[in-house]
Amino acid sequence: MTSNAYRKTSVSPSATMLKALPVRFLASPEPGGLSRRLPRRSLRLISAALMTNPAYFEVGRFLGAYGFMNITSYSSSQFGEPSNVAGIQDLGLGYSPEEIDQLRIQDIGEGEVTIRLYEGRVVQGPLRGTQAVFKVYPGSRAGASEADLMALNELRTHAFLQSDASDICANIQFLLGAFETATGEQWLAFRDDGRYSAADYAKVASARQLKEQSGGMPFWNPFDRAYKLELRRYFVLKLLNGAMSGLVHMHNHDRLHQSLGPSSVILNTALEKEGRYLVPRLRDLAFSVDIGYSSIGAGVLSDGLWRRASAAGASTPLEKRAFGIADDIYGAGLLIAYMAFIPFCEAGIMDGISLQVIEDILTSSS
Repeated sequence: MTSNAYRKTSVSPSATMLKALPVRFLASPEPGGLSRRLPRRSLRLISAALMTNPAYFEVGRFLGAYGFMNITSYSSSQFGEPSNVAGIQDLGLGYSPEEIDQLRIQDIGEGEVTIRLYEGRVVQGPLRGTQAVFKVYPGSRAGASEADLMALNELRTHAFLQSDASDICANIQFLLGAFETATGEQWLAFRDDGRYSAADYAKVASARQLKEQSGGMPFWNPFDRAYKLELRRYFVLKLLNGAMSGLVHMHNHDRLHQSLGPSSVILNTALEKEGRYLVPRLRDLAFSVDIGYSSIGAGVLSDGLWRRASAAGASTPLEKRAFGIADDIYGAGLLIAYMAFIPFCEAGIMDGISLQVIEDILTSSS
């Protein structure tokens, strides 16, 4: 009997399917996961149907919708205002006025594509019962040709990164399958490894910090505050370490993320006391770029990146590749700054604890 918590979608098994991917893409990256419980031969028998047949899935409630953010350009300051050189110098970070003036801020643009998220599960085959999250892209029949490109790019990127079952990164969201409906929508099914994002956690932690500092949450134990700060510090460090591990894995396999931010890191828990069990995973690879030497300069979605690379003086494939990696690392730096400040400070305030967290992060990664 079908659980009342789920409902069938209007997706028909007769819908036009995306081409089946190699069967090895379904191997589980988790210790003691599917790859250990089932013989490899069993996986080969079911994975092709599971990857492309909507009958294998059951879709539950609507979880929400969001748009993608990616880098569009750089400017010397926000809103055309001059850089606050004196203010940055006051932080004692060791930058000269000339170096500070050369700092550039990414202009982030939100695309026109809005995707929907649904919860669900696998209802057939050896993966039956596996919880899933569906990412739904509007189809080209609805005038969303960019969405088709994004969905295909995300599908191909995950498929490539999962092509070797012995080299799957635990810090990147795991793709279960994909299919296209009769209305042209692209459905990507991911294993449900968490609903919270790093942005969600940071906002909750910041609100809790404000409440604690305003006296709304009194500390009966004099050591309680120090203990909670240590838990938070550990949680943030592990979050960033996992996110950077996922990014390094992508770069080592000639892929850029290009949409890295607190919303593109999902967490299996948002409880600081469960920090030891935290596994951050990168998601939202729709703008991922292939930086293999034969692919540099190609692709509609990566056109903006290569234009910026050329404007910065990169002309050869080697220089453009280096620019792309540096561009991703810049985005990672912004993520580090966000996670070092927001969970520890009141809005708009930068204090010693946050600077200490950044120092710890840099020390632990060196």
